[in-house]
Amino acid sequence: MRNKLIYTLVIAIACLLPAPQLQAASPKKPTAEEKGLASINKLSAQSLVGFLASDELEGREAGWKGGRIAGNYIVSLLQQWGLQPVFDDYFQPFEAYRVERQRPGKLQIHPDSIAAIKAKGVHQKYNMRNILVKIEGKRTDEIVILGAHYDHIGYDPMLDGDKIYNGADDNASGVAAGLQIVRAFLATGQQPERTVIFAFWDGEEKGLLGSRYFAMTYPEIQKVKGYLNFDMVGRNNNEAKPKHVVYFYTESTPAFGDWLKQDVQKYSLQLEPDYRPWDNPVGGSDNGTFAKLGIPIMWYHTDGHPDYHLPGDEADKINYDKLVEITKASFLGMWKMANEDFSSSKK
Repeated sequence: MRNKLIYTLVIAIACLLPAPQLQAASPKKPTAEEKGLASINKLSAQSLVGFLASDELEGREAGWKGGRIAGNYIVSLLQQWGLQPVFDDYFQPFEAYRVERQRPGKLQIHPDSIAAIKAKGVHQKYNMRNILVKIEGKRTDEIVILGAHYDHIGYDPMLDGDKIYNGADDNASGVAAGLQIVRAFLATGQQPERTVIFAFWDGEEKGLLGSRYFAMTYPEIQKVKGYLNFDMVGRNNNEAKPKHVVYFYTESTPAFGDWLKQDVQKYSLQLEPDYRPWDNPVGGSDNGTFAKLGIPIMWYHTDGHPDYHLPGDEADKINYDKLVEITKASFLGMWKMANEDFSSSKK
């Protein structure tokens, strides 16, 4: 088992090393967008999802060993690529508390709630870690964020049969997309206008804890002008529609919808988006944390499937061709969010 994990890790890192640049046959110089798109590929998607959803990570539960290994792996790639942390460290640690498990109660991160739980006596404590890096923009007064949660729901030793909730779609697929977009931004060779934060949240499965903690404590949250979310972008809800993807976005920012429509056509992306403008997109995933603050959001999602939150959510069931196309589409959208003016589209 240990050798298998090491082999998988070596292959995953090797596939994410910068590829050698071949001289283009055409005299036309590629645009920044085209350079970024060229770095996104299927092999990297397979390698990332394969490692993060491997049995050895035991379902990546927040606060548990498998989750910490996943976090260390993500940080190792970001360090290798030269990304700078948002704070002093790549990890943003935080604690979550809950009353003893035989009494009802949810995990809490607010200091007042934590104090009340501690006062009751016996309680649970989880140590969790967000991962936050940035690419500094030409402007420092505006920030956009790409986010994906890297935790899942762990394992159950009492299950009869497969005991591990691998979480390949939920949300190794989203992390894989996010990491490829980090690399795509670097491949453009161009500094974005706005600062871009790439966030990999912990504790989403336990109540959006990571994104909520960030929003609650980040001193420059008022500078955040847009947020793109990934959560489950790798499966087919209907096998007869392998190009299907749901695209939620804030209705009062129609540019987000226009961009995707234009990019699908311009780059011949093999996607059939279900456009769902939403007046107040506060539900479903970490997008809700930011929508509640009035921040416009994009959210890619490929709908539910029979293996949702079950041990059958395995890496070999991912539609990697679709995952790559979604990654390309979202890179293009994120690049525009980082560089173009979309504030005038608000009602």
